[in-house]
Amino acid sequence: MPADAALLWAPLAWVADGWRERVLLRADSDGRWADVTAEVAAPPVGAHVLAGALLPGVVDAHSHAFQRAFAGAAERRDAASDDFWSWRERMYAVALRIGPEQLRAVAAQLYVELLRGGYTHVCEFHYLRRDRDGSEHADPLAMSWALADAAAEAGIGLTILPVLYERAGFAADALRDEQRRFRSSPAETFAAAQRIRAAARPLVDSGLAIHSLRAASAASIATLATLGGGFPGPIHIHVAEQIGEVDECIGATGARPIEWLVREGRLDARWQLVHATHSTAQEIAAVAASGAGIVLCPSTEANLGDGLCDLPGWLEAGVPLTIGSDSQATRDWCEELRLLEYGQRLERRERNVAAAPELGFASSAERLVSRVVAGCAGAAGQPAWGLVAGARADALVVDPGADALLGAPPRRSLDALVFSGPTAPWRDVMVAGRWVIRDGVHAAAQTIRERFAAAMAELG
Repeated sequence: MPADAALLWAPLAWVADGWRERVLLRADSDGRWADVTAEVAAPPVGAHVLAGALLPGVVDAHSHAFQRAFAGAAERRDAASDDFWSWRERMYAVALRIGPEQLRAVAAQLYVELLRGGYTHVCEFHYLRRDRDGSEHADPLAMSWALADAAAEAGIGLTILPVLYERAGFAADALRDEQRRFRSSPAETFAAAQRIRAAARPLVDSGLAIHSLRAASAASIATLATLGGGFPGPIHIHVAEQIGEVDECIGATGARPIEWLVREGRLDARWQLVHATHSTAQEIAAVAASGAGIVLCPSTEANLGDGLCDLPGWLEAGVPLTIGSDSQATRDWCEELRLLEYGQRLERRERNVAAAPELGFASSAERLVSRVVAGCAGAAGQPAWGLVAGARADALVVDPGADALLGAPPRRSLDALVFSGPTAPWRDVMVAGRWVIRDGVHAAAQTIRERFAAAMAELG
């Protein structure tokens, strides 16, 4: 570990109980925080004195890296209407063309952008597993290793979530031809997760994923749950993203998607429900009782016209909450939280919907950041998260000269970062005790950018 990263002194830091002044942080040789101490009057000899306030890095809890090659390419319509399902058809065209080397190039560019956006770990909901013709690669994990290589090059943490994906819809018994690259059985899905974990690559871990209830049968979900019963990683699933999906699920199973998962007794603290856009009060209460978390993807949900979640309901129930970049329309967690809150304001015609002064959170930004940081460990399969002892030593140094922060009192930094932008707020970014961005510069950015441009030219 670099000597200057082993001992840090921050004039202000967002720790487990909010803003604290004069915080000393020591990272151990494994890249985790050994201790975090507030009110240390002066930096000790050898400490690296930070130029600005310190925040924990954030987990991007839902990413499809290959869709970075598609960002901005589906913002026109030639037909009478456009929705999630027509977008999906255009996305498949990209999925059918990209190979392992192109995926590595695209993912590396994405991961640098995520680091710049304040994410220090990414959960890859990875279903692009087979070769272009639907056959296995010589190494069935070729596409997974492309992601891992990209993450290593960028310096970001990674949880790969191999996806169970076996059918085109509730009434189908197989995938459509344009989905041929996604096919994976319960046994293949679990074996992939085991192999990724056994490889023990630095900063790379694995979990399990189920694409959705429409894409996997009840029997296969049960089989995967049995196989993964003792597996320590998280389990992610797309659920209740679209009204059409909810209606189809009711028609096929007699229950709404979240209701079905509850009814089948599937949920526990390992489960992460991605989107959960269309929920009832009863479903929210049941998820809260199970210990499962939700992953909200505001920019993608807006881009695809999914709808707005019941944010106050999820917050009040205490359900663990994280955010994801998903389709990569936005790669900045401040923008995700801004859109999350603004959507609620537009729908309810109120301000500061997420704030809860009765709980000590007069600030919407502070409550959202607090809840997201608290949810990161579970979503990524980490033992702890944040500026706390035992958590990985990930951190963001705020650029005090960023436009959004000019004139803002230091303790209002989160308000300014989330609701006064866009901006480039991070001066330095640390992952596992190592600086991967210093003074706004990522050392490998130019090389990665050039490979990305070449891959995009190949993809046409």
